[in-house]
Amino acid sequence: MSLSVLAAWGVHLYTALGAVLGLLALVAINRGAYREAFVWMAVATFVDSTDGALARWARVKEVLPYFDGSKLDDIVDYLNYVVVPVVLAYQAGFIALGPAGLLVAAAPLLASGYGFCQVEAKTADHFFTGFPSYWNVAVFYFYALASPPTFNVVMTLLLSLLVFVPIRYVYPSRNPAARWTTHLLGILWAICVVVLLAQRTPSRWLALLSLFFPLYYFALSFHLHFRTAAR
Repeated sequence: MSLSVLAAWGVHLYTALGAVLGLLALVAINRGAYREAFVWMAVATFVDSTDGALARWARVKEVLPYFDGSKLDDIVDYLNYVVVPVVLAYQAGFIALGPAGLLVAAAPLLASGYGFCQVEAKTADHFFTGFPSYWNVAVFYFYALASPPTFNVVMTLLLSLLVFVPIRYVYPSRNPAARWTTHLLGILWAICVVVLLAQRTPSRWLALLSLFFPLYYFALSFHLHFRTAAR
């Protein structure tokens, strides 16, 4: 087996390890260790943010044309960006418990299932179509801001609806628009998240301050979408 083949399989294994991280997060949720679960989700997000660059470096599509790395990535992403955070939101009581809570929790699962299966879920010019199922981020802010369940339910249902609205959202690691600004702000945001996870009780002020990046992301995406639509 050549080095190029080994490298390509190594990249796919790296992507697949995200599923193991999702399992560790679910085990932590079952123990009520929600902060630990967010740490595992953060590591999984790092893996997802870096495996694409590794895949292009290893030329995985050329070396292993019979293995669909994109499908593997989607499976792992659905687990870590949708299933795990939704389970955490329900189990931790961030949304209503009981039958009502299960109905609310079902909304992002069904909406994101639809979103992931759209042909144009990821466009050729590096946008996501519809809200890109960043449920890990949404649920993290439910935790960090200690927001009331009523607010969390409204946000969960609103973001679920936005999955079906064909607004184009920036693919942060690949879209060239404001790339360096996005990467720099993303790094600063990641530092804020690490600090918040290191705290037993997250600082509400730091959590509010860290919203600069999600707000920037939405503003940039809406600007680019409506500018393109106007043209």
